[in-house]
Amino acid sequence: MTRRIAMWSGPRNLSTAMMYSFGARNDCYVVDEPFYAAYLAATGLNHPLRNQVINSQDTVPTKVVESLFSPVLKPLFYQKHMAHHISAGWPMYWTKRVINVFLIRHPARVIASYAKKSESLIIEDIGLIQQVRIFEMVESPIVIDSSDIRRDPSGMLQKLCYRIGIEWDEKMLGWPKGGHSADGIWAAHWYGSVHQSQGFEGEEGILPELTEDYEKIKNDAMPYYETLAAHRII
Repeated sequence: MTRRIAMWSGPRNLSTAMMYSFGARNDCYVVDEPFYAAYLAATGLNHPLRNQVINSQDTVPTKVVESLFSPVLKPLFYQKHMAHHISAGWPMYWTKRVINVFLIRHPARVIASYAKKSESLIIEDIGLIQQVRIFEMVESPIVIDSSDIRRDPSGMLQKLCYRIGIEWDEKMLGWPKGGHSADGIWAAHWYGSVHQSQGFEGEEGILPELTEDYEKIKNDAMPYYETLAAHRII
């Protein structure tokens, strides 16, 4: 029986590195943001490579859900999800059949990183509001902070594996340069840095300074981050 892990993240949040980490295991199949095309089709947002993304995935949410429970030939199925890709009213019953993990990052770091890739930004773009909404509807959620992973990759990933109920595998600490075969077509725009990596980077430094507009978004996002951080693995 396949154990399915739904990793709920926001953008610029170590989420791709975590997918590579699990993908480095011989016993794990991974999928990259399966709801992205459905999200773009539903919202009409003009993201980079929009048409290519829509053409590369199913745009019907119920069909995406079906794909998440299709047979895989490995005992683990790691699903990298962006929480903000789930629109209100979409089916969420399926979350009862997966292990729900929430990957969080301080909003100041998320905003500073996101701003390098996009000129426009609103609080909904960083996913924390949606993460809390999903967190409150699922059973036995697990929370892990990306800064803790970067500070102690081995220790934190071992704790995460224990909470998930799987064996720790040292292969999770590294991966080949150049990306993963599961990368979404949007990797060309978003994954340049992680494609140059071979493992988790070192501990993060001080929080970045933000412009006045971005500082307001950060302040509005902090209560959501703190709600989740109170439950994080330590």
